[in-house]
Amino acid sequence: MKPDSPEAMMALSEEYVRNFFMYVDHDNDAIAELFRLSVFRTSAALRQGWQMPSEDKRLARNTEYLRDTFTPGMVDPKTLADSETQLASFPDVYFRIKEVLDSPTSSADDVARIVSSDMELTAKLLKLVNSPFYGLLETVEDVAHAIALVGVTEVSNLALGMSAMKVFKDIPPELMDVETFWKHSVSCGVFAKLLASRINGLKADRFFTAGLLHDVGRLVIFKKLPYASVQTLLYARENMLPLVDAERDLLGFDHTDVGNSLLSEWKFPSGLVDAVTWHHAPSSAQDPLAATIIQLADNLANAMEISNGGMYVLPGLQQGAWERLPLKPADLVTVTGLFDSHIDDLFASLL
Repeated sequence: MKPDSPEAMMALSEEYVRNFFMYVDHDNDAIAELFRLSVFRTSAALRQGWQMPSEDKRLARNTEYLRDTFTPGMVDPKTLADSETQLASFPDVYFRIKEVLDSPTSSADDVARIVSSDMELTAKLLKLVNSPFYGLLETVEDVAHAIALVGVTEVSNLALGMSAMKVFKDIPPELMDVETFWKHSVSCGVFAKLLASRINGLKADRFFTAGLLHDVGRLVIFKKLPYASVQTLLYARENMLPLVDAERDLLGFDHTDVGNSLLSEWKFPSGLVDAVTWHHAPSSAQDPLAATIIQLADNLANAMEISNGGMYVLPGLQQGAWERLPLKPADLVTVTGLFDSHIDDLFASLL
């Protein structure tokens, strides 16, 4: 078999991708389909000239000098979140939107007026709803028009999510590539909306914001515990562990604990907070179906990143999660194709 033959590249891809599926149940139909898709995409990337990261790079070897001495119990997630809510200054438009949403006498026009007062937010919002991802049959020219077509709740949630993105723009690049973080988050949001749109009775648009913010607690950890965060990333890569497990091992808590405290303090909608909080343990959520959609979307986003140089293994699905969804493995093929057709435009719109 020639090294550059399709068969050889497929075999090499399968061996490589298997490293990222070490802690998942391969007997699960959804996981099996994700593995197949990841191998196919990695093989295609190789044929197009992509270079696999070396084992030293993938497993974060020769990085002992970056280690820290954080031990579990040094700080708790609520303290981290509280310090962030005290220090972080949300854009004024966020609080004005919240005030309107909480008022029984407010109207859609009030929301449109407030969102429109922030030019950057308005531009991103209109780019998003005018993208093929939203599939609207007419061009949206202003926020009021967006509300009429998408709904006041969904436009407000999108505005809140985009406002949250601005709070964390100043994390030092030496510690974390924030653009890579938000690309994963946007990818998760896209998959969440696409998955929800295939389930009758769900308002799919609200899942985009939940996916967008599913890892927001991780950003707080990076800001408040920068060196411990690096240690966590290295530990996850060295041991090929899901990052959430590495957080629990080294910190004594994980990003969902911090995200829960943060979003609750910022008074995000309770359904969104529930889905974000329990996306690694959806059976514990008040709405297990919504949290399961975010969990699957997170795994899909991680799987798609493997062929782009992603370094972290899939967190996997909780037992019984796939069975909770009225979906089939073929649906994952469909949403992956739709994801590919939308994601570049969305990155350009939001990042």
